[in-house]
Amino acid sequence: MIRKLAALLLLLLPALLAGCTTTATRQAAPAPIKLQVLGFNDFHGNLEPPHQSVDVVTASGKPDRIPVGGAAYFADAIDRYRAMNPNTLVLSAGDMFGGSPITSSLFLDEPTIAVMNRIGVDFNALGNHEFGRGRLEVLRMQNGGCAKHTVREPCQIDKRFPGANFPFLAANVQTEDGKTLFPATGIRTFGKGRNRVTVGVIGLPLKDVPTLASPSGLTGLDFRDEADTVNALIPGLRRQGADIIVVVIHQGLYTTVGANDTSCGGVSGELLKILARLDPAVDLVVSGHTHWAYVCDYGKIDPTRPFLVTSAGLWGEYLTDINLEFDHASHRINARSARNVPIQSEAYTSTLRLLPVLPEFEHFQPRPDINAIVQRYVTAVQAQKQRPVGKVSGPAPKPPMATDESRLGNLIADAQLAATRTAGAQFALMNNTGIRADLMTEADGTVTFGSIYAVQPFANEIKVMTLTGSDVKALLEQQLDGQSFDQTFSPSANVSYAFDKSRPLGSRIFDILIDGKPLDPNAAYSVAENSFLASGGDSFTVFRRGRDVRVIAQDLEALEKWIAAVPVRELPPPGRVRNVTPQAPGN
Repeated sequence: MIRKLAALLLLLLPALLAGCTTTATRQAAPAPIKLQVLGFNDFHGNLEPPHQSVDVVTASGKPDRIPVGGAAYFADAIDRYRAMNPNTLVLSAGDMFGGSPITSSLFLDEPTIAVMNRIGVDFNALGNHEFGRGRLEVLRMQNGGCAKHTVREPCQIDKRFPGANFPFLAANVQTEDGKTLFPATGIRTFGKGRNRVTVGVIGLPLKDVPTLASPSGLTGLDFRDEADTVNALIPGLRRQGADIIVVVIHQGLYTTVGANDTSCGGVSGELLKILARLDPAVDLVVSGHTHWAYVCDYGKIDPTRPFLVTSAGLWGEYLTDINLEFDHASHRINARSARNVPIQSEAYTSTLRLLPVLPEFEHFQPRPDINAIVQRYVTAVQAQKQRPVGKVSGPAPKPPMATDESRLGNLIADAQLAATRTAGAQFALMNNTGIRADLMTEADGTVTFGSIYAVQPFANEIKVMTLTGSDVKALLEQQLDGQSFDQTFSPSANVSYAFDKSRPLGSRIFDILIDGKPLDPNAAYSVAENSFLASGGDSFTVFRRGRDVRVIAQDLEALEKWIAAVPVRELPPPGRVRNVTPQAPGN
């Protein structure tokens, strides 16, 4: 009997084992899920190819440059890479619009929103430039409508503006009632059943927006600490089922390595302070603001936080292709990679040479529907863009660094003083970072409206206010006080001063002359400046002490009138601001 049972078991054993194998197979964890994130930042409404190029290395090892950018080409790139993986998120890390070329900004960046709606952005974390026209206008960009909140007219081309059909995120921006101005987070789920994965996205601008956008348009808003905000939101996203946490932040880094070198070589920047405090639960950081292109493996800096930190430069020159592999068994990211893909578009001639398309690098084609939108606005603005406004003695580059004197900055300051002299202004000050492009001229010196618009695209008003001489001294000291980035003013021709950054704080500015006379700390001075500065922008808070503040003109109109007032406007010579900081040995 025992022998019969044993024989029967031997016969049944293969079937039993097969059944066990089938059950084990059914119960095995699903294969890792591959998620793709397509990231970009600082697009700044660059609908047309911006005549921008990026570094590449050819197959022969030779360094070269290729032409990049343009919304229609950018759309084709997103389409191509999105097609590679159905589990794809498209994320923008801020400054999608604002500080834009004339084709977009003359129409209050409505064209950029139309393009991004077609492209299919999932979320845009707001940057400082989206707030540049104030709280009500950024709300209009999201919600649509034609209410007028600026000096420019909304809905000039389309009589109905629908707004963005993707959410703006601003997790750290609270209103008077303690709620966020825009949603703090977003959720996207990919796959089904056991292959399902949920991504939680936290989006936010840098907390310093009030120093970078006109504070007068941000009344009632509180911009809170970035890391504290992110960390506080993660438990809620986990409760909503988020398997992966992505932070999209408009703050950034600088590196000394190439756009796809993951070593984080020479890394610096304000974002470092935030990254060091982030909850290790964060899986990816998509960043912006510095206009730098990088893929930094932050785990090489802090192994407890092994996330990637990426940025795609600016103006649609790159698209960051980020790939994450999520393992359900460990509930962790077990593989991650990213690279910045140059958006090679169309050839152009720079000031140095022809930049051709190089066939060995990926070349994108203009997506027809996006191209049609862009060309519609190009046509609408063309006559105004090409309108001559006068002649200048030569092209003038913008300040290379915020502390560099430039003939262009001096020209703008002189124009603003001329526009406000009848209102009693004694001198004018212009912020160098408000000069957004080189002043380009035609061969005979002709300057077009499009050229001066590129230099000053913000539609700032010029205000005149009264400050004491001691206030003026304090204001000039704020240029180098370490509270924000170092920046000197471009002053009008009747002002000069020197600075030495090696001196103690509060005494770095000296030899201040106004109309050839030393600054009198007890006198009252009438000062002209743009409305951004007047409300304390760029951390120049002393302007808020001003009395008898009044609006006199608009900055673009003042520059146009100043150029047109003479047959050829000579560019002012340098010498108004002298840097006498001792150079380090060997420099």
